[in-house]
Amino acid sequence: MAHYTLRQLEYLVTVAEVGSISRAAQRLHVSPTAVAAALTELERIFGTQLLVRRKAHGVSLTPTGSFVRARAAELLHTADELELAAPSGGRELSGPLVLGCYVTISPTIVPGLLEWFAVHHPRVRLTFAEGSQAELPHLLLEGKLDLAVVYDMALPPGLDSVLLTTTPAYALLPPDHALAARDAVTLAELAAEPMILLDLPPAAQHTLSLFERAGLTPRIAQRTSDFELTRSLVARGFGYAVLVQRPAVDRSYEGLPVVPRTITPEVPGVGVRMAWPRDVRLTDRAKAMIAAAVDQVRDTGLPVPDRI
Repeated sequence: MAHYTLRQLEYLVTVAEVGSISRAAQRLHVSPTAVAAALTELERIFGTQLLVRRKAHGVSLTPTGSFVRARAAELLHTADELELAAPSGGRELSGPLVLGCYVTISPTIVPGLLEWFAVHHPRVRLTFAEGSQAELPHLLLEGKLDLAVVYDMALPPGLDSVLLTTTPAYALLPPDHALAARDAVTLAELAAEPMILLDLPPAAQHTLSLFERAGLTPRIAQRTSDFELTRSLVARGFGYAVLVQRPAVDRSYEGLPVVPRTITPEVPGVGVRMAWPRDVRLTDRAKAMIAAAVDQVRDTGLPVPDRI
Protein backbone atom coordinates (compact mmCIF):
# COMPACT_ATOMS: atom_id res chain seq x y z
CA MET A 1 0.00 0.00 0.00
CA ALA A 2 1.29 3.46 -0.91
CA HIS A 3 2.62 5.57 1.95
CA TYR A 4 2.21 8.90 0.16
CA THR A 5 -1.03 10.89 -0.12
CA LEU A 6 -2.79 12.60 -3.01
CA ARG A 7 -2.38 15.88 -1.16
CA GLN A 8 1.39 15.48 -1.12
CA LEU A 9 1.34 14.74 -4.85
CA GLU A 10 -0.85 17.81 -5.45
CA TYR A 11 1.68 19.96 -3.61
CA LEU A 12 4.53 18.58 -5.73
CA VAL A 13 2.68 19.15 -9.02
CA THR A 14 1.71 22.69 -8.02
CA VAL A 15 5.24 23.63 -6.95
CA ALA A 16 6.54 22.29 -10.27
CA GLU A 17 3.99 24.41 -12.16
CA VAL A 18 4.72 27.71 -10.41
CA GLY A 19 8.40 27.17 -9.57
CA SER A 20 8.15 28.38 -6.00
CA ILE A 21 6.97 26.98 -2.66
CA SER A 22 5.54 30.33 -1.59
CA ARG A 23 3.57 30.81 -4.82
CA ALA A 24 2.34 27.20 -4.61
CA ALA A 25 1.18 27.85 -1.05
CA GLN A 26 -0.78 30.89 -2.21
CA ARG A 27 -2.50 28.89 -4.95
CA LEU A 28 -3.28 26.01 -2.57
CA HIS A 29 -4.40 28.35 0.26
CA VAL A 30 -2.03 26.80 2.80
CA SER A 31 1.13 27.98 4.50
CA PRO A 32 4.55 27.68 2.83
CA THR A 33 5.66 25.66 5.85
CA ALA A 34 2.94 23.07 5.17
CA VAL A 35 4.00 22.75 1.52
CA ALA A 36 7.70 22.45 2.39
CA ALA A 37 6.98 19.83 5.06
CA ALA A 38 4.84 17.78 2.67
CA LEU A 39 7.57 17.81 0.03
CA THR A 40 10.24 16.81 2.56
CA GLU A 41 8.07 13.91 3.70
CA LEU A 42 7.47 12.88 0.09
CA GLU A 43 11.23 12.79 -0.52
CA ARG A 44 11.66 10.68 2.63
CA ILE A 45 8.97 8.23 1.45
CA PHE A 46 10.50 7.87 -2.01
CA GLY A 47 14.05 7.83 -0.66
CA THR A 48 15.32 10.34 -3.20
CA GLN A 49 15.60 14.07 -3.80
CA LEU A 50 12.77 15.47 -5.91
CA LEU A 51 13.51 19.21 -5.74
CA VAL A 52 16.48 21.55 -5.68
CA ARG A 53 15.73 24.46 -3.37
CA ARG A 54 17.58 27.70 -4.05
CA LYS A 55 17.10 30.79 -1.92
CA ALA A 56 15.69 33.69 -3.95
CA HIS A 57 15.64 31.48 -7.04
CA GLY A 58 12.69 29.22 -6.30
CA VAL A 59 12.88 25.48 -6.83
CA SER A 60 13.57 23.16 -9.74
CA LEU A 61 12.89 19.47 -10.23
CA THR A 62 15.57 16.83 -10.27
CA PRO A 63 15.36 14.24 -13.08
CA THR A 64 13.62 11.90 -10.61
CA GLY A 65 11.36 14.76 -9.56
CA SER A 66 10.31 15.32 -13.17
CA PHE A 67 9.45 11.63 -13.48
CA VAL A 68 7.46 11.64 -10.24
CA ARG A 69 5.68 14.88 -11.18
CA ALA A 70 4.46 13.39 -14.47
CA ARG A 71 3.19 10.23 -12.79
CA ALA A 72 1.67 12.27 -9.97
CA ALA A 73 -0.26 14.39 -12.45
CA GLU A 74 -1.68 11.20 -13.99
CA LEU A 75 -2.71 9.86 -10.57
CA LEU A 76 -4.39 13.13 -9.61
CA HIS A 77 -6.22 13.18 -12.93
CA THR A 78 -7.43 9.61 -12.40
CA ALA A 79 -8.53 10.44 -8.86
CA ASP A 80 -10.56 13.43 -10.07
CA GLU A 81 -12.22 11.32 -12.76
CA LEU A 82 -13.07 8.60 -10.23
CA GLU A 83 -14.75 11.14 -7.96
CA LEU A 84 -16.83 12.45 -10.87
CA ALA A 85 -17.83 9.00 -12.14
CA ALA A 86 -18.55 7.29 -8.81
CA PRO A 87 -22.07 8.69 -8.12
CA SER A 88 -23.45 7.12 -11.31
CA GLY A 89 -21.30 4.00 -11.13
CA GLY A 90 -19.55 5.14 -14.30
CA ARG A 91 -22.76 4.98 -16.33
CA GLU A 92 -23.13 8.73 -16.85
CA LEU A 93 -20.58 11.33 -17.91
CA SER A 94 -20.21 14.32 -15.62
CA GLY A 95 -17.78 17.12 -14.88
CA PRO A 96 -16.25 20.08 -16.72
CA LEU A 97 -15.23 20.21 -20.36
CA VAL A 98 -13.78 23.33 -22.00
CA LEU A 99 -13.84 23.57 -25.80
CA GLY A 100 -11.98 26.19 -27.79
CA CYS A 101 -12.93 27.07 -31.34
CA TYR A 102 -11.53 29.29 -34.08
CA VAL A 103 -13.80 32.30 -34.45
CA THR A 104 -15.02 31.71 -38.01
CA ILE A 105 -15.62 27.99 -37.45
CA SER A 106 -17.50 28.27 -34.15
CA PRO A 107 -20.96 29.23 -35.53
CA THR A 108 -21.12 25.99 -37.53
CA ILE A 109 -19.60 23.67 -34.91
CA VAL A 110 -20.29 24.87 -31.36
CA PRO A 111 -24.14 25.19 -31.26
CA GLY A 112 -24.69 21.61 -32.42
CA LEU A 113 -22.19 20.21 -29.92
CA LEU A 114 -23.72 22.20 -27.05
CA GLU A 115 -27.16 20.89 -27.96
CA TRP A 116 -25.95 17.28 -28.30
CA PHE A 117 -24.25 17.32 -24.89
CA ALA A 118 -27.27 18.95 -23.24
CA VAL A 119 -29.44 16.08 -24.50
CA HIS A 120 -27.10 13.10 -24.10
CA HIS A 121 -24.82 14.14 -21.24
CA PRO A 122 -26.64 16.80 -19.19
CA ARG A 123 -24.26 16.41 -16.23
CA VAL A 124 -21.28 17.56 -18.30
CA ARG A 125 -20.57 21.25 -17.69
CA LEU A 126 -19.58 22.25 -21.21
CA THR A 127 -18.19 25.72 -21.79
CA PHE A 128 -16.51 27.12 -24.87
CA ALA A 129 -14.13 29.91 -25.76
CA GLU A 130 -13.49 31.50 -29.13
CA GLY A 131 -9.97 32.41 -30.13
CA SER A 132 -7.55 32.92 -32.96
CA GLN A 133 -5.53 30.25 -34.73
CA ALA A 134 -2.46 31.47 -32.84
CA GLU A 135 -4.11 31.59 -29.40
CA LEU A 136 -5.95 28.26 -29.24
CA PRO A 137 -2.99 25.84 -29.54
CA HIS A 138 -1.16 27.65 -26.76
CA LEU A 139 -4.24 27.58 -24.53
CA LEU A 140 -4.36 23.82 -25.08
CA LEU A 141 -0.70 23.38 -24.17
CA GLU A 142 -1.17 25.57 -21.08
CA GLY A 143 -4.00 23.32 -19.89
CA LYS A 144 -6.67 26.02 -20.18
CA LEU A 145 -8.65 24.08 -22.82
CA ASP A 146 -9.47 20.38 -23.07
CA LEU A 147 -10.06 20.43 -26.82
CA ALA A 148 -10.02 22.98 -29.63
CA VAL A 149 -11.36 23.12 -33.18
CA VAL A 150 -8.73 24.72 -35.40
CA TYR A 151 -7.57 24.84 -38.99
CA ASP A 152 -4.87 22.37 -39.99
CA MET A 153 -2.33 25.13 -40.52
CA ALA A 154 0.86 25.98 -38.58
CA LEU A 155 -0.07 23.92 -35.53
CA PRO A 156 2.76 23.75 -32.98
CA PRO A 157 4.34 20.48 -31.82
CA GLY A 158 2.91 18.78 -28.76
CA LEU A 159 -0.64 18.35 -30.06
CA ASP A 160 -2.63 15.34 -31.22
CA SER A 161 -5.72 15.79 -33.36
CA VAL A 162 -8.41 14.21 -35.48
CA LEU A 163 -9.31 15.52 -38.93
CA LEU A 164 -13.00 16.46 -39.00
CA THR A 165 -13.32 17.74 -42.55
CA THR A 166 -11.54 19.53 -45.38
CA THR A 167 -13.30 22.64 -46.61
CA PRO A 168 -12.63 23.88 -50.18
CA ALA A 169 -11.93 27.52 -50.91
CA TYR A 170 -14.53 29.32 -53.05
CA ALA A 171 -15.10 32.77 -54.55
CA LEU A 172 -17.84 35.01 -53.17
CA LEU A 173 -19.21 37.55 -55.67
CA PRO A 174 -21.81 40.31 -55.80
CA PRO A 175 -24.94 39.12 -57.65
CA ASP A 176 -24.48 41.65 -60.50
CA HIS A 177 -20.81 40.77 -61.09
CA ALA A 178 -20.06 39.46 -64.58
CA LEU A 179 -18.41 36.34 -63.18
CA ALA A 180 -21.46 35.52 -61.04
CA ALA A 181 -23.23 34.20 -64.13
CA ARG A 182 -20.62 31.43 -64.41
CA ASP A 183 -20.69 28.11 -62.52
CA ALA A 184 -16.97 28.35 -61.83
CA VAL A 185 -14.27 31.01 -62.00
CA THR A 186 -10.48 30.93 -62.31
CA LEU A 187 -7.94 32.65 -60.09
CA ALA A 188 -6.64 34.50 -63.17
CA GLU A 189 -10.10 35.98 -63.75
CA LEU A 190 -10.40 36.98 -60.11
CA ALA A 191 -6.92 38.50 -59.87
CA ALA A 192 -7.87 41.38 -62.16
CA GLU A 193 -10.87 42.30 -59.96
CA PRO A 194 -10.86 44.22 -56.65
CA MET A 195 -10.54 41.81 -53.70
CA ILE A 196 -11.96 42.09 -50.17
CA LEU A 197 -9.30 40.24 -48.18
CA LEU A 198 -10.32 38.57 -44.92
CA ASP A 199 -7.10 39.61 -43.20
CA LEU A 200 -7.38 37.17 -40.30
CA PRO A 201 -4.70 34.51 -39.75
CA PRO A 202 -4.57 31.92 -41.19
CA ALA A 203 -7.28 32.91 -43.71
CA ALA A 204 -5.23 35.66 -45.32
CA GLN A 205 -2.13 33.50 -45.67
CA HIS A 206 -4.13 30.69 -47.24
CA THR A 207 -5.89 33.01 -49.71
CA LEU A 208 -2.71 34.77 -50.80
CA SER A 209 -0.87 31.46 -51.13
CA LEU A 210 -3.45 30.24 -53.65
CA PHE A 211 -2.67 33.18 -55.93
CA GLU A 212 1.08 32.94 -55.31
CA ARG A 213 1.15 29.28 -56.35
CA ALA A 214 -0.67 30.24 -59.54
CA GLY A 215 1.88 32.99 -60.25
CA LEU A 216 -0.72 35.72 -59.67
CA THR A 217 -1.00 38.82 -57.49
CA PRO A 218 -4.51 39.78 -56.38
CA ARG A 219 -5.65 43.41 -56.45
CA ILE A 220 -6.58 44.00 -52.80
CA ALA A 221 -9.10 46.82 -52.48
CA GLN A 222 -10.12 46.39 -48.82
CA ARG A 223 -8.92 44.42 -45.80
CA THR A 224 -11.10 43.34 -42.91
CA SER A 225 -10.64 41.07 -39.90
CA ASP A 226 -14.35 40.20 -39.67
CA PHE A 227 -15.92 37.37 -41.67
CA GLU A 228 -19.40 38.87 -41.89
CA LEU A 229 -18.09 42.34 -42.75
CA THR A 230 -16.19 40.73 -45.64
CA ARG A 231 -19.42 39.20 -46.91
CA SER A 232 -21.31 42.47 -46.47
CA LEU A 233 -18.74 44.42 -48.50
CA VAL A 234 -19.00 41.82 -51.25
CA ALA A 235 -22.80 42.09 -51.19
CA ARG A 236 -22.48 45.87 -51.60
CA GLY A 237 -20.36 45.40 -54.71
CA PHE A 238 -16.98 46.53 -53.38
CA GLY A 239 -15.26 43.41 -54.69
CA TYR A 240 -15.03 39.65 -54.40
CA ALA A 241 -13.63 37.48 -51.59
CA VAL A 242 -12.04 34.05 -51.39
CA LEU A 243 -13.35 32.23 -48.33
CA VAL A 244 -13.40 28.76 -46.80
CA GLN A 245 -16.33 28.75 -44.38
CA ARG A 246 -19.69 28.83 -46.16
CA PRO A 247 -22.86 29.77 -44.25
CA ALA A 248 -26.07 27.94 -45.10
CA VAL A 249 -27.70 31.20 -46.29
CA ASP A 250 -26.21 33.14 -49.22
CA ARG A 251 -27.07 36.56 -47.82
CA SER A 252 -25.16 39.15 -45.83
CA TYR A 253 -26.14 40.45 -42.40
CA GLU A 254 -28.05 43.20 -44.22
CA GLY A 255 -30.05 40.58 -46.12
CA LEU A 256 -28.36 41.34 -49.43
CA PRO A 257 -27.59 38.39 -51.73
CA VAL A 258 -24.09 37.06 -52.37
CA VAL A 259 -23.09 34.45 -54.93
CA PRO A 260 -20.62 31.66 -54.08
CA ARG A 261 -18.78 30.13 -57.02
CA THR A 262 -16.40 27.19 -57.34
CA ILE A 263 -12.79 27.99 -58.18
CA THR A 264 -11.36 26.07 -61.13
CA PRO A 265 -8.96 24.37 -61.45
CA GLU A 266 -9.61 23.01 -57.98
CA VAL A 267 -7.49 24.65 -55.30
CA PRO A 268 -6.31 23.06 -52.03
CA GLY A 269 -8.84 23.09 -49.23
CA VAL A 270 -8.16 23.64 -45.55
CA GLY A 271 -8.44 20.86 -42.98
CA VAL A 272 -10.47 21.42 -39.82
CA ARG A 273 -9.17 19.48 -36.82
CA MET A 274 -10.14 18.86 -33.23
CA ALA A 275 -6.91 19.02 -31.23
CA TRP A 276 -5.73 18.26 -27.69
CA PRO A 277 -2.39 18.18 -25.81
CA ARG A 278 -0.41 15.05 -26.65
CA ASP A 279 0.84 14.49 -23.09
CA VAL A 280 -2.63 14.70 -21.53
CA ARG A 281 -4.80 11.61 -21.30
CA LEU A 282 -8.26 12.30 -22.70
CA THR A 283 -11.18 12.12 -20.31
CA ASP A 284 -14.29 10.17 -21.23
CA ARG A 285 -15.98 13.56 -21.69
CA ALA A 286 -13.36 14.63 -24.21
CA LYS A 287 -13.62 11.32 -26.07
CA ALA A 288 -17.40 11.77 -26.28
CA MET A 289 -16.88 15.29 -27.64
CA ILE A 290 -14.54 14.06 -30.37
CA ALA A 291 -17.00 11.34 -31.41
CA ALA A 292 -19.88 13.83 -31.42
CA ALA A 293 -17.90 16.29 -33.57
CA VAL A 294 -17.08 13.59 -36.13
CA ASP A 295 -20.73 12.50 -36.26
CA GLN A 296 -21.93 16.10 -36.57
CA VAL A 297 -19.69 16.74 -39.57
CA ARG A 298 -21.04 13.62 -41.27
CA ASP A 299 -24.62 14.71 -40.58
CA THR A 300 -24.07 18.18 -42.07
CA GLY A 301 -22.87 16.76 -45.37
CA LEU A 302 -19.45 18.44 -45.18
CA PRO A 303 -16.57 16.61 -46.88
CA VAL A 304 -15.46 13.82 -44.55
CA PRO A 305 -11.91 12.40 -44.70
CA ASP A 306 -11.46 8.77 -45.70
CA ARG A 307 -9.10 8.34 -42.76
CA ILE A 308 -9.34 9.92 -39.33
